[in-house]
Amino acid sequence: METMLSPYLVVKWIHVLSSTVLFGTGIGSAFYMLFVSLAARRQGGHAKAAAVVVRHVVLADLWFTTPAIIVQPLSGAYLVHTAGYPWTSPWLLASFALYLLAGACWLPVVWIQVRTRDLADEADRREAPLPPAYWRFLKVWTLLGIPAFLGLVVVFYLMVAKPA
Repeated sequence: METMLSPYLVVKWIHVLSSTVLFGTGIGSAFYMLFVSLAARRQGGHAKAAAVVVRHVVLADLWFTTPAIIVQPLSGAYLVHTAGYPWTSPWLLASFALYLLAGACWLPVVWIQVRTRDLADEADRREAPLPPAYWRFLKVWTLLGIPAFLGLVVVFYLMVAKPA
């Protein structure tokens, strides 16, 4: 039995916490950005609420998602090494591949969020509706978010179940 504050348990707790922050911030940000955009569309494209929410989505990615993305592979590597799991275990290889897929989707999403933030801010300053470019970016953002979300759901399962 491990002691209460063994390095392994501390890192495991950090790993679980950072995965929760990563997933939770991602789904929360997606929910708010998507629904404020849909509400803006129903209200004739008014930009004020979208400008505020998308600005905060960008900050959430900076403050929460980015650190979690860095902590996850570092803490995961420590846990795999310390627990003695073979690096070629199918569940680990699948986790790595899905994490990379999610990351490959997330990088352009960050750029899109910054761009949509700027477009919403500009429309709000001009008291104009959200421009067509905002809606094009939102479609791509949504399409990239789906595989990232599903990939992380499967990574959660693999992290917990570690199937043979």
